[in-house]
Amino acid sequence: MHGANYRDGTGQVFTRKEYIKGKPQIKIAKFQGGKRGTYQYCVQLLINEKIQIRHMAIESTRLAANKTLEKTTGESGYYSRLRIYPHNLLRENKQIATAGADRVSEGMRRSWGKAVSLGARVKQGQCIMELYVNGDAHVEAAKKALHGACVKLPGTPQIKVIEWNKLSP
Repeated sequence: MHGANYRDGTGQVFTRKEYIKGKPQIKIAKFQGGKRGTYQYCVQLLINEKIQIRHMAIESTRLAANKTLEKTTGESGYYSRLRIYPHNLLRENKQIATAGADRVSEGMRRSWGKAVSLGARVKQGQCIMELYVNGDAHVEAAKKALHGACVKLPGTPQIKVIEWNKLSP
């Protein structure tokens, strides 16, 4: 199914993975990247609406931002951190679409569905990702990296720069 089918987080959240056989694995490789240390600025990626984001979109956003920023600052010139975790199980009632499928499948009868993916429900104004950098040139590079990475997210993101001047969390 399309990611747009899971964009609106409606209904009750299903998070009890211990009761499910064949649960999907999380696709996010790392939640923190770069080098921890003292940084001057924190550049945040915020979402402007209440939305549900699949774990594939979160991982591709993280990869795009880190690769772009690593070209300008190097591996040890920044610290990145994901602030959301995909807890929610997303289910899909798979349909057979071949000839004679109406005799085999049950349609919407007993349509509980199988767990196919994971998602994170995000509130309006919530921070998704943070990049910690030093210097004004690196702040512009971090803004450019987040701007290129936010294309992979649903909804309308916003980039915010905060003066930090302390140890990264």
